[in-house]
Formats: sequence, structure tokens, C-alpha cells
Amino acid sequence: MFGVMADYYYYTRDPTYNQITTEAFLFQTGPNNDYMTPNQTNTEGNDDQGFWGMAVMSAAEQKFPDPPADKPQWLALAQGVFNTQAARWDKSTCGGGLRWQIFPFNNGYNYKNSISNGAFFNLGARLAVYTGNDTYADWAEKTWDWVQSIGLMSPEGQIFDGSDDTINCTEVNHLLWSYNAGIYLLGAANMYSFTNGSALWADRVELLLNATTSTFFSPTVPNVMFEAACEPNNNCNVDQQSFKAHLSRSLAATTLLVPSTAAVIMPLLSTSAAYAAQQCSGPGPGGSTSACGLHWTAGAAFDGKVGVGQQMAAMEVIMGNLIGGVEKSVTNSTGGTSLGDSGAGGTDANKPGGYAGKEWKTITGADRVGAGFITVVGMGLLGWAVWFIAV
Repeated sequence: MFGVMADYYYYTRDPTYNQITTEAFLFQTGPNNDYMTPNQTNTEGNDDQGFWGMAVMSAAEQKFPDPPADKPQWLALAQGVFNTQAARWDKSTCGGGLRWQIFPFNNGYNYKNSISNGAFFNLGARLAVYTGNDTYADWAEKTWDWVQSIGLMSPEGQIFDGSDDTINCTEVNHLLWSYNAGIYLLGAANMYSFTNGSALWADRVELLLNATTSTFFSPTVPNVMFEAACEPNNNCNVDQQSFKAHLSRSLAATTLLVPSTAAVIMPLLSTSAAYAAQQCSGPGPGGSTSACGLHWTAGAAFDGKVGVGQQMAAMEVIMGNLIGGVEKSVTNSTGGTSLGDSGAGGTDANKPGGYAGKEWKTITGADRVGAGFITVVGMGLLGWAVWFIAV
């Protein structure tokens, strides 16, 4: 959720919520600055940790104000997440990949899913662009190849949910979720950038974008985003209600990295935002009337269901329409200020699982390196966050 608030600052440069966003980013970093925090570690999944990593990676890329010097820095935190996850790459089943869960006592430990591996792929690609270090890109390539090899990505570019390692990933769960599509798309767009516009990654971006537009935009209300697996039956759970936020964010960011995609993406974001805004008329915390529904295809017919996920999704798709007026994400050679630590993660990054520190190439010293409506929606998002924490 606080990744959305960092995006708010990126799009608007309004610092109103920066302090609470910074506090949120720093509160859960854990003793080794890798988002393995003691109060949540036993129930934390690789996907959970990966989302923190992607959020602070955005903070580094977008020049969200750096933390105090005595606190962990955005880039180093992203590297800490990456390093701990590289240590968990598991070749004992399915030829590799990350498990959904980190610990064997949690349900889902035997599931190797697309979102955990997608977050790792996404983070690796973005770290490669930011730092210029080939090793991150090597891991991104390795993850992409593994996902394709076990059938989690179809030849048409659809990203399926996951597979069971107790059967060596010989069968695939074919559920399709929008956040998977977005996270892989943005990772591929970063690899396109890292490889200086290679034809290979151009083709991969196009493949994923075509699959995304044909799967997650309504066949009955043209150009309006919807969560295909649960929204038509009105049974999206709390997590799934936020998935369109991640797709919206990824689509917008992709237009800056691969400008040729803007002609396809911007009409989708524009129409979806107009429909999402019509849904932001519901009762929210403190008597507000800016709570957003999830069923954007219904237009002004408010769907009656509100929460953090719906607010995140509406905010990201609306903000995405401002992408043409913002600075392109920075790197350590183009104005980035966030300090890095290639060895981040401490003892959490020294656990068995196919990773050894000696595999890393040396990183140089350069590695240290409509807004009014959006505000209303953003205030609603924070209001819902406070309400959720309170209960």
C-alpha cells in the first residue's frame, strides 16, 4: 500500500504524506534490513517480501526523499530483499524457482508460484538497470527461462498462477491474475532498457502486453480494466481487490521504458481511470464519500464494497494518466541518490539454496548512489489504512 503513496509523491511532488510513508517503509525492515521482520517472519512469504522490495525499489528510482543517514537506504533495502531471495532459489524440485512460502511449516511451501518468482524477476531487472550490474540481469534471465520452462508462462504470454513441487511442477494452476501480468511486463520492460532495446526483449514486452490487453480488459466495456478471475462473479478476496493497482502501475511505467507501447497503453489507462473515478463515490472513514468500488465496468453504479485494495487500484489507474509529465526513473548514473549495499541482507543472505556471494560481480562506488482528485482518493486510501490498523 505504501508503494502507492510513494507513487503519489512521484506523480504530484506533494510531500504531505512523505513522513508517514517513510515511517512505514522503515518500520518493517528487520534486523538485517531485508524485510524479514521478527513480528511477521514466521508467516511471511516470498511474495510478501518481494512486494516490499519492489516498493522501495520504486522509492529509489523515483527519488522519493532518502531516509536519514543512520537508517537503511531504499536501494540497499531492495538489494537485501533480492539477496535473501537469491539464496532461496531451490533446484531440489522443478529445476529451480522460488517457493511461495519461505518456511516449510506454512501452507503453500510446496507451491512454486508466479508472483514470488515474478517479484524476484522484476526486482532483478530493475536493480540491473539502476546499478548497471550484469549479475542482476543474469538472475532475471534465469528466472524468466525457468518460468517458461515449467509452463507458468504460455506461448501467448499469459502468466499462470503456479505449480505444485510435490509433482515436480508437472501440472499448472491456470488461474490468471492481473498483478502477475503487470509485474512480469514491467520486469521485461526494464530488461529491454538494460539491453539497450534488444529485439529479444522488445518481442517479450509485446508478447506480455498483448496477453494483458486480451485478458484483463473487459470484452463488454472496451478498454476498461477488470480482474478476470474473480470480478465477474463478485468474489475477489482482500488481496485480489488490490491486483489492478499493480497492473496499472506497471503499465504506466512501461510506457517510459518502452515508448512504443504508449499508443496501446495510454487509451487503456485513460478509459479505465474515467470509469474508476465514477466508482469513487462510496461511504468511507470519517463520513467521506470518496471510497472506491472495484467494478469499474459498472460505471457510476457503485458496487457497495470498499477497502484498501479498491482505493489502491483506483488511485494507481488515475495517477497513471500523469505518466507523460513525470521524470523518467533515475539510475545511479542519471541522478539517483539512494545508497546501495551489494552485500545487504546479512546472515539472511548466507543461507543455502543455490546462491554464493562469490557469484557477484564487483559493484563500483557509483552503486551508492487531475492531481486534486488523486489527493482525495489518496486521503481515502490513508483513511482506510488507519481504519484497518485500528480494527
